[in-house]
Amino acid sequence: MGLKEQLTACLERAVENHEAAGINLLICRDGEEFCYAQAGYADIAAGKPVARDSIFRLYSQSKPITAAAVMILADRGEIDLADGVDRYLPGFANPRVIRPDGSVVPALRAPWILELLTMTAGLSYPDADPAGQAAARVFEEDHAQILAGGGMDTLEFCNRLGEQPLAFEPGTHWRYSTCADILGAVVEAVSGKRFGQFLREELFGPLGMKDTDFWVPEEKRDRLVKCYRRIPGGLEEFSSLHLAVGRYDRPPAFESGGAGLVSTLDDYAAFAAMLLNGGVYGGKRLLSPAAVRFLTAPRLSPEVRTDLWDGLSGYNYGCLVRSCDRPGSLNVFGEEGEYGWDGWLGTYFINIPGQRITFLLNQNAPDTGTAGVTRKCRNLLGAKLSKM
Repeated sequence: MGLKEQLTACLERAVENHEAAGINLLICRDGEEFCYAQAGYADIAAGKPVARDSIFRLYSQSKPITAAAVMILADRGEIDLADGVDRYLPGFANPRVIRPDGSVVPALRAPWILELLTMTAGLSYPDADPAGQAAARVFEEDHAQILAGGGMDTLEFCNRLGEQPLAFEPGTHWRYSTCADILGAVVEAVSGKRFGQFLREELFGPLGMKDTDFWVPEEKRDRLVKCYRRIPGGLEEFSSLHLAVGRYDRPPAFESGGAGLVSTLDDYAAFAAMLLNGGVYGGKRLLSPAAVRFLTAPRLSPEVRTDLWDGLSGYNYGCLVRSCDRPGSLNVFGEEGEYGWDGWLGTYFINIPGQRITFLLNQNAPDTGTAGVTRKCRNLLGAKLSKM
């Protein structure tokens, strides 16, 4: 059985087991298609199969794109990665931190841009602890405004987050959080353009990413897959707001750099190819080789990396990407130097520079991240490559 047949069978088993409604997968080598596979449905009720050009919600797989936008500004000398974020967003002008005893005191300083890129800024996603609860109130307020037909814009939303207390002093721990959202607002403040406009002009246009954006226009909406969550014995449709995104039928006020984009396999493959080629795509340079190395290199100290999730064993953290520096600790057939990220709904991206490989998998099922089917498919690929 060839690799395509093996991958298709693996995806079909995942669909049969109700792990997701539909999944597609693309592997490229040196920017050219190496293998494509798909299984399942974009719309179960309509019996509509998932397709090569199906549009998926990226959620956190938006983050590497946000990191690249920041690197563009660094390449041009328009931003100092050691700047405090308060230089760009006044909401961070008087940073506070929550102590272990629950008291709130002035922080030593505002987070640096680099600490936003490495998730060491002290920010939080909505969570049960005091800092997470403070962030949750901002999200809840914006959710109410979105459902009423409005919503905070990117700068307002991120300045409001900046007014909330930090979970720890910047630089002292790693915590997955709203850092990428804040960076999207920083890009707006520096460029004088809406974050989405900056991405379209600087990345999506040059890369030919015609289906990647913060919303889906009417003429493309039939290609947006339905999202299904797992329930006992099957799947049910899911359409709730999550992290202030989820309404894709209009341009959003808040363009979430951490969770807001939709895309296709081929669009994201172009972005991945640009990184794999040291910042060049289609003969045009978008990032310097130095910026790509900076974005993808392991950046956490031994002390801080202990905060990483167990599922990231073998990986350090770069600029909004996992970066492998201990391949002997991986839970997949991988190798040193590979980098990428995934999304809440199960999208997954990895570049393997040593093999000149990009691996992409799309599905849309809540609370998924890097799934078992993803690891199985990666192992099928790793086994194949080891025999070549």
